[in-house]
Amino acid sequence: MSKIALITGATSGIGEASAHIFAQNGYNLVLVARRADRLEKTAHHLEAKYGIAIKQVLADVKEKESLSAALEALPEDWKKVNVLINNAGLSRGLEPINQGDTDDWDAMIDTNVKGLLYVTKIVSNWMIPGKSGHIVNIGSIAGKEVYPNGNVYCASKHAVDALNKAMRIDLLQHGIKVTAINPGSVETEFSIVRFKGDEDRAKKVYEGFEPLIADDIADAIWYVVSRPKHVNINDMIIMPSAQATGTIINRTP
Repeated sequence: MSKIALITGATSGIGEASAHIFAQNGYNLVLVARRADRLEKTAHHLEAKYGIAIKQVLADVKEKESLSAALEALPEDWKKVNVLINNAGLSRGLEPINQGDTDDWDAMIDTNVKGLLYVTKIVSNWMIPGKSGHIVNIGSIAGKEVYPNGNVYCASKHAVDALNKAMRIDLLQHGIKVTAINPGSVETEFSIVRFKGDEDRAKKVYEGFEPLIADDIADAIWYVVSRPKHVNINDMIIMPSAQATGTIINRTP
């Protein structure tokens, strides 16, 4: 059987771009996503375009019981996952800490931190018997610094940064590689979700400079996964040329 990559948040943005590049390179895919229509459309498109096999897992990573049931229901051959891309994540709201919406906080912590943990526990245990595998965690520049009104989102991505380091230590004895990819500004649905569907406000985030696109990050993911067996890229920060920090961007007038 061909190598298998399991990708969470697989039907948009970085997840979808990653699915394309791994399919292009002959990987079969386990695609995990919340939106059934998008999941089916993405899977059928990739199967037709690249001639690879795909298993669709309709699940929300923050829903522990249903996620676990959906993943464990996969056939045994499909549990021989070579690459896990922990991509599912979100930012919701951009308010100071005293005005934050606790439902937004729960959504970010449950998805960005707990969801990543739920998936990693299951899939790492699939990898351990084979003494190999590679886990790629999608972090953020927000996990390396803190910016105004980013409070809980930044905290959740700092947690991803810490978990990435911890995974690297804990899974070392099992021959499993671990990498964090930390992007700066990437033009995807990220800001639309952050601003709860306000497309005009989201569009302004990317005005006046050239942001990264999802394919840029997918290309970096493929790079780290395709290194020789003796090479592990622990941590990578990727920024648009016009962006120096989370908030300092050279925008044209």
